[in-house]
Amino acid sequence: MKILSILDRYIIKKFLGTYIFSIILIISIAVVFDINERLDKFLNSDAPLKAIVLEYYFNFIPYYTNLFSALFVFIAVIFFTSKLADNSEIIAMLSNGMSFKRLMKPYMISAGIIAIFSFLLSSFIIPPANKTRIDFQNKYIKDKSVDYATSVQMQVEKDVILYLGSFDNKTREGRDMSLDKFNDKELESRLTATRVKYDTLYKWTLTNYTIREFHDMREIITNGPQLDTTINVIPTDFIASVNDFEQMTTPELSRYIERQKGKGQANIGGVSLTQFEIEYHKRFASIFSAFILTLIGASLSSRKVKGGMGLKIGVGLGLSVSYILFQTISSSFAISGTMPPWLAVWVPNIVFILIAAFLYTKAPN
Repeated sequence: MKILSILDRYIIKKFLGTYIFSIILIISIAVVFDINERLDKFLNSDAPLKAIVLEYYFNFIPYYTNLFSALFVFIAVIFFTSKLADNSEIIAMLSNGMSFKRLMKPYMISAGIIAIFSFLLSSFIIPPANKTRIDFQNKYIKDKSVDYATSVQMQVEKDVILYLGSFDNKTREGRDMSLDKFNDKELESRLTATRVKYDTLYKWTLTNYTIREFHDMREIITNGPQLDTTINVIPTDFIASVNDFEQMTTPELSRYIERQKGKGQANIGGVSLTQFEIEYHKRFASIFSAFILTLIGASLSSRKVKGGMGLKIGVGLGLSVSYILFQTISSSFAISGTMPPWLAVWVPNIVFILIAAFLYTKAPN
């Protein structure tokens, strides 16, 4: 017995073909608009044509393709299913004894292919591509990178608090450092230095350092011109740009979030840790969004109605835009602290699952 029938392969081919066509069409338009908007900046910054094509647009396309993947899925399903319905092909399928549930099999297989592809893109391929694209933007368009921090205070490990007056990530140097170690809320030792320099692998060089150790009523003071030591902190623990989370693979993002939580960090250089958490959960939520929007699109457009394809595409676009808007609004609740990040990301999926279930029950049988 064949796993996929001729009809299944026909629908999968139509689905994926329309999805790819809609991506090519919309991304082509987006590239043209982006070139028109940034042409003056490219010319004024003397950006090389090779860099514009390979470093910027070569990485621009997969980023925006994945960003609007849910919209492309919806458009693809609405478009080709409406065409099948208008040509009475769906009526013929159902008249021959095929249930609507069985009809959904090739749709769900197609959605699964897109979901896996999208997850792999967002988790492992797009982050390094984003780094190249953002580096290009910072160099030739507008530099949004953050390389400086002041008044840094953070927990390095349990009962150890670090303070830095300032730190320049370009030179890897900082000033006015103190490292306080506590024991049952009592200060056990304090290490201070007028200058610090970060090397690699948690290695720091301290200049003009002083160590004060407190033992009952006694105080032992040690000082010197230079000290090489290991401190469980790196510059990225307290310096972050607004789009740093876009440059991390999913495993890197997971490790980074856990590391910052372990240090009690809620904000890194003015960037909320919540934004990193939202990005992490969104990559998994997007897997299910492909199935949800496919079910909604197929249920909406499988019935032959007056008004034709235009009405269905209009309703479909309205729902897909509402989904994307809902994601943005719920994410803002998480950033403000009103809602946990994981819940903010999954709320749109939960709401649209209910919409999908309702439309599915109203679909033709």
